[in-house]
Amino acid sequence: MITRTVSYRGRFAPSPSGPLHFGSLVAATGSFLEARTRHGEWLLRMEDVDAPRCSAAAAGEILRTLEVCGFAWDGEVVWQSRRAEAYAAALERLKQAGRVFACACSRKELADSAIAPDGAAIYPGTCRPGLPPGRTARAWRLRVGDARIEFDDAIQGRIASDLGSEAGDFILLRADGLFAYQLAVVVDDGDAGITDVVRGADLLASTARQIFLQQCLGLPTPRYAHLPVAVNAAGEKLSKQTRAAAVDLARPGPTLCAALEFLGQKPPAELRGATVAELWTWAVANWRLDRVPRGPALPGGIIRPGIEPLA
Repeated sequence: MITRTVSYRGRFAPSPSGPLHFGSLVAATGSFLEARTRHGEWLLRMEDVDAPRCSAAAAGEILRTLEVCGFAWDGEVVWQSRRAEAYAAALERLKQAGRVFACACSRKELADSAIAPDGAAIYPGTCRPGLPPGRTARAWRLRVGDARIEFDDAIQGRIASDLGSEAGDFILLRADGLFAYQLAVVVDDGDAGITDVVRGADLLASTARQIFLQQCLGLPTPRYAHLPVAVNAAGEKLSKQTRAAAVDLARPGPTLCAALEFLGQKPPAELRGATVAELWTWAVANWRLDRVPRGPALPGGIIRPGIEPLA
């Protein structure tokens, strides 16, 4: 755990389920530049808590890509797969506080549930009063109740979410024994002393859940800035599932320039032939968060994060 105090500590947290693609590079670029221009620290975390989807080979490829592209992080890489003890301790605190409950429901039983804007099933509350007779616990869920979360996003504006209707009681420990992403990321950010989270708007729907969980655990809430996500011609977020191409390590400069252009920074044309070091020198000197386009996705179709900015 990091104990010393800094005014700004950001992080980049890729999931090693495939190579780093342009969309992930955009998120890394935005979070890195915001940290460096604020004279803060930039940490790197591998979000490999979902072990069946992740691989050591993909993690190694991501690290190599970041290094070739000139990213430099502070401290050692944090691996979620090595932090089960911290997640278990947090879950136990929530149990002792009566914030969670055991759930026996299977995916098949929840198949007819309402769907949250991010595609997850909204839990109908079947096991909230207690496990049905003869059933055993499969997972643990956080009691959401009538919680309403509002926060100011530095890019997307004022955001509001009624968790009961938009997310429901969400899972913290899965039926397969793995800790859920929401719990892992909240514990990791709290232990690392993260003050600012700059990431893609595809995670905007998770933010209200994470803030509520922070409140339940007595953890501070970071400031948030959600960058527009890169989408393909069909309006789908670039990802392994949509066959997004890996970053071309033979030509990192032009790709970094493209990421800066995507983020509204307007690098001069001559930078396309510059070295990576020269490119970063320009980017740090000229980065401005207020130039980043507001909106969930660019270009083409819209990836709706499930929570619309308030007017």
